Amino acid sequence: MALRNPLFYGRRAWSGAATSVRPVASNLLPYNQTRRSGLATAVPPVTQDATGSKGPTAMVFMNMGGPSTTSEVEDFLSRLFADADLIPLGRLQSYLGPLIAKRRTPKIQKQYAEIGGGSPIRKWSEYQCEEMCKILDKISPETAPHKPYVAFRYAAPLTETMYEQLLKDGFGRGRGGRAVAFTQYPQYSCSTTGSSLNELWKWRNRLEGKRANGGQEPVGAIEWSVIDRWQTHPGLVEAFAQNIEAQLATYPEDKRDGVVLLFSAHSLPMSVAATVHAVMQRLKFRNPYRLCWQSQVGPSAWLGAQTSDTVQEYVNRGQTDLILVPIAFTSDHIETLYELDLEVIHEANHPGVKRAESLNGSPVFIQALADIAHEHLRCGEKCSLQMTLRCQGCKSERCLEQKKFFAGEQAAMVV
Repeated sequence: MALRNPLFYGRRAWSGAATSVRPVASNLLPYNQTRRSGLATAVPPVTQDATGSKGPTAMVFMNMGGPSTTSEVEDFLSRLFADADLIPLGRLQSYLGPLIAKRRTPKIQKQYAEIGGGSPIRKWSEYQCEEMCKILDKISPETAPHKPYVAFRYAAPLTETMYEQLLKDGFGRGRGGRAVAFTQYPQYSCSTTGSSLNELWKWRNRLEGKRANGGQEPVGAIEWSVIDRWQTHPGLVEAFAQNIEAQLATYPEDKRDGVVLLFSAHSLPMSVAATVHAVMQRLKFRNPYRLCWQSQVGPSAWLGAQTSDTVQEYVNRGQTDLILVPIAFTSDHIETLYELDLEVIHEANHPGVKRAESLNGSPVFIQALADIAHEHLRCGEKCSLQMTLRCQGCKSERCLEQKKFFAGEQAAMVV
């Protein structure tokens, strides 16, 4: 249901743009402490002295990000509400965005405090990217070494920080080099992947593009390509399916096939439905299932039904064996750890209502990331053909120029 007042944001409304932490001990360790405990090993810096014929290659994971500490919440929310691609507030965006962020900060800080004091999204993103790059070095030696980077839209490390690090590491500025923007939203949406690509294009222009070179395209700039959607990749489907099966195994065998699977997604991209269908095919459609939506934000109409309402209705009817599956997320964050775990499941107040684990450090998932990246590097495409199409009725010049840049000259006419 749409919110009628753009200044009012319900307790779940804002979080569709955030990312956070699950109340499990291993996930609540501070980032540096987790790294010291051996969760991930550091990857050495890469400079332009590659041994591979097409390397080195920068692999850039793009996501919304989340505040690592409660002190970062206001800056995070300010960037989030200033993004018209995600939350269109009209001509008053520059005024309403900071106002809403400031008013929401105390409440959101309390939510992050309840899930460990910050979001684990950076920890998991850096871990997943590093481990993927190690696999790529083995299966794609011609594009090695592969250097992991993370670019968040609203929290550190921000896109501009990542780009500056690329330049420091020897990419671009006359030295060339290849970089792959790898969205961590498996299902494409202009509000998520599109916003991140717009931000990447902006900083590319400012730091080494026409804006930084007197209106001329520079020689030896970074060569970019994009992995912009991968919602039905077999490895992604398998990782989701295994986590669902693990949770199903906690129910008595005679009840297992009657457990309802509730796939919960950001209330944005309809392509989520394709992922759900693929996962259910892998599970042989043994269980009844539904797709529902969470994290609505802003005054516009959003997809429904809402996850919280769906769970409560089933429980009220006596259907109390439910598994929530965060189908649009590649790791834990505030939507899973607070919204699902501490609100939806808590309010259901029944032991049969559970949640499947997020993908986090799943070896199956990390192998899938490596396989997706390997195929992208092998085929040499700039982006998917689907990405070259603008949304119907889109009037954004920024989106147009961004798509032309990433699609390249051959596909520019399609754009």
